[in-house]
Amino acid sequence: MVFRDPEELKQVLGGFFEKVSQDKEFAKKFAQSKILIRFNYSEPELSITLDMTDGENIIVTYNDKEKRSEVDMDMKADIAHKFWLGKLNLTMAITRKMMIVRGPVPRVLAFIPVLPPTYQMYKDYLKEIGREDLIEVG
Repeated sequence: MVFRDPEELKQVLGGFFEKVSQDKEFAKKFAQSKILIRFNYSEPELSITLDMTDGENIIVTYNDKEKRSEVDMDMKADIAHKFWLGKLNLTMAITRKMMIVRGPVPRVLAFIPVLPPTYQMYKDYLKEIGREDLIEVG
């Protein structure tokens, strides 16, 4: 397992989503989808919700049972880590059931064109928080 516990997963993946949400130009590209998507991670367990329903911003919440998601994506945290490193193709991961999508799959696939810059952003974020060790773990 890449992440020891939910707190480390929150620090790394959650912190990455929060960083992306603060990049106004980039956040707006994602938020144009006007989707509320929940990532349900296992091994360790944590849920991260990205609320982009206002079309401008990304609001990140954790283990949020209040908001109703349009799409839920279930996966092991290791799969998510590998994906954000750019080492896992989204379509292939969904096809091979490494990522289970509940909700309209085309809404998820619509993100493919805006994803490539995030892979380097994730690596840069890992370096920024002193977790370069995770770059080779994917």
